[in-house]
Amino acid sequence: MKRMLLWGLVAVSLSVGFTRRFDRDKVLHVKPQDESQVNFVKYLSSIVQLDFWRPDSAHAIVPQMDVDFRVGAYQTENIQTLLEQNGMQYEILFQNVQEGIEKQFDGKPNSSNRRHSYSKYNKWEKIVAWTANIAAKYPDLVSRTQIGTTTEERPMYLLKVGKGSVKKAIFIDCGIHAREWISPAFCQWFVNEATKTYGKNKLMTKLLNRLTFYVLPVLNIDGYVWTWTADRMWRKNRSNSSNTNCIGTDLNRNFDSAWCTIGSSDDSCSEIYCGPAAESEKETKAVANFIRHNIQSIKAYLSFHSYSQMLLYPYSYTYELAPTHDELNNVAKAAVDALSSLYSTKYKYGPSASTIYPTSGSSDDWAYDEGIKYSFTFELRDRGKYGFLLPENLIKPTCEETMLAVKNISSYILRYVS
Repeated sequence: MKRMLLWGLVAVSLSVGFTRRFDRDKVLHVKPQDESQVNFVKYLSSIVQLDFWRPDSAHAIVPQMDVDFRVGAYQTENIQTLLEQNGMQYEILFQNVQEGIEKQFDGKPNSSNRRHSYSKYNKWEKIVAWTANIAAKYPDLVSRTQIGTTTEERPMYLLKVGKGSVKKAIFIDCGIHAREWISPAFCQWFVNEATKTYGKNKLMTKLLNRLTFYVLPVLNIDGYVWTWTADRMWRKNRSNSSNTNCIGTDLNRNFDSAWCTIGSSDDSCSEIYCGPAAESEKETKAVANFIRHNIQSIKAYLSFHSYSQMLLYPYSYTYELAPTHDELNNVAKAAVDALSSLYSTKYKYGPSASTIYPTSGSSDDWAYDEGIKYSFTFELRDRGKYGFLLPENLIKPTCEETMLAVKNISSYILRYVS
């Protein structure tokens, strides 16, 4: 019986292609208890196309880890049967992923009168127009610079936020993984909150007077556009750097930091494909070049992802502690305490490799090894109930609490870093 089920899954995985809709697809949560169950989940992923939401690939799974993955509609019944036959308990997070996608929105996402909003998910066209508008609205606080172009030749606009000339700087990027929509929402929220409270909020005014913030609202623009137009679950960029039909490189595996050694793949069809070489992607190269050019002033690097509710710091590519581990841990703890003070949202914090899973070629490790000693990655809400499909009504509380953490880190940089 089990063999028949497995062969049926292989046949389905070979015959069903990608679709723009996810009707009756399910997201399952499992927690492998031992190596045997870990190996079984990995085996399933080798014969069936499973879309891992947490962790980002089967390779990272270890015993007692929370694992979420999307299963195609025609595979769910067999997958559930096999899990039961192997004594694995599971929870269904989404009975119908398409319904989850549609329930993300308050109203119709494609409505012509849907304006740019800080409490909504915005298409790239609205975000790029917003970057111009916010710079025009606050010319003494915000300027817009193009730092490069994407694979599909879209301009990569960076916002410089701060009063006067460049001082000590903090670099912030959002949206390195296309489907993590809450991330770009935060970058927009941050710029709006900074500008509208300048001169009103004492701490924000002090920060903008004495620090410069470089904000990249969407790093993976092409992938983000693709999630709106073709495939909501797309993760990578849209380059074709291999001689295959598989598109995209994971930009957070493409930085020149222990590149393609652990927690990444040289298979171009993998969701964690590291690319043909370090900094092979135009998006990665643009960010790396800008940071290298401004390395003397940039004191902190903050990258925003989802989901898991974690604040991570180097290293990702080794379990060895970073030279400044104790200080990073203290800064992370203070930031998490500030974040949790508003809505009691619980965050874990610690070195990436041991707190979430090991990876290589990540942006925060690269920034740290370049000399930016305050390098952090946020994994925003939630812990799996909604995953990548966080509803719009949770944008505001997510961004409000995250602002407190960013202000806390920024205050530390202002006070203690020369």
